[in-house]
Order: sequence, then structure tokens, then C-alpha cells
Amino acid sequence: MNKEDIRRQVRARKAMLDDAERIAAARRVFARLRRMAAYVMAERVLLYHSLPDELSTHEFLARGAEGKTYYLPRVNGLDLEILPYERTRTHLGSFRIEEPDGDDTVDIDDIDLVIVPAVAYDRDGNRVGRGKGYYDRLLSRSRAITIGVCYDFQLYDEIDAEDFDIPVDYVIADHRPLIRPRRK
Repeated sequence: MNKEDIRRQVRARKAMLDDAERIAAARRVFARLRRMAAYVMAERVLLYHSLPDELSTHEFLARGAEGKTYYLPRVNGLDLEILPYERTRTHLGSFRIEEPDGDDTVDIDDIDLVIVPAVAYDRDGNRVGRGKGYYDRLLSRSRAITIGVCYDFQLYDEIDAEDFDIPVDYVIADHRPLIRPRRK
């Protein structure tokens, strides 16, 4: 199945979720994330501020950083900048996503853990994004541990990956076992 077909299929399935299902799934996924050694050990965590059709990060961000520093991306041309997250210092930015304000950007090398959004993942950690390549460009420069988070129906057996696609190290879905992709 090609990436556009996957995007269409996932979009249709997400439209069927009610608010209670969305909230419950996000709570399950982020509770599992909090228990992972990679998260427990990380000091600097890059998250995303979720759009209405994504697995919600809002409650997780509102809960607080628990001794960690959270960061969010901000679109700058074709790339993502990374800035510290403070609830009172955000604005509606590119693609109608909440982005951090300020000039205090940090390098991706300063980040320990990246929570990566996607439309879909496969068992090898490959992902289908929204098609702009922002995260692939960012992750190509990163040594941080990467974790994809999703609803169960966003997991596919196989996604046709391109040379520039950067897979994640782990995938957490709301009911399925943790996926640690096998590396070739």
C-alpha cells in the first residue's frame, strides 16, 4: 500500500473515534511511555504539540515534565527548530500547530529522547508522516532515542520506506505490545 493510501485509510479511521476513545488511548500510551527506561533516564525530551487528529499530547504536557525539560519543534523554512516548552510561551504557528516562542533554540544533539508523530508506523519502525519530511530531516541529524506513539490501527505490517526515511527505535500503540524494530 502506498503512503497516500495509508494516509487516507488512517484519516478515515481516526474520524470514527469519539472523544472518550481518543483520551483513553492517549492516557494508555503515555502511561507506558513514562515507565520506559528510555524516558525515565532522559533529561531533555522533544515532544510534539498534537493536532486534533493526532494522538493527543496535551494532557501529558499539562501534567508537567517531572524533573525533565520538555521541548517542542517550531517550523523554520524546511527545517524544525527546537525550543524549550513553556505553556505560556506558545503561539499558533505553521500548519496551525502550537509552537514555542523565543530565540533560545537548542541543537538536536542536546536532546536525549524524541517522541515522534506519524500517520502510521510498521514493525521495522518505518513511518509515514504528513509528507513534508520535517522529522526525517531532523532525525537524520540526531543520536537521540526515538519513540513513535500511535493508535493500534496506525500500525501496518510493512511500509515502503525510501532512502531518506528515518525509522524510530520504538513504537508504543495503545493496546499492542511495545515494538522494538529489528535493525537490518
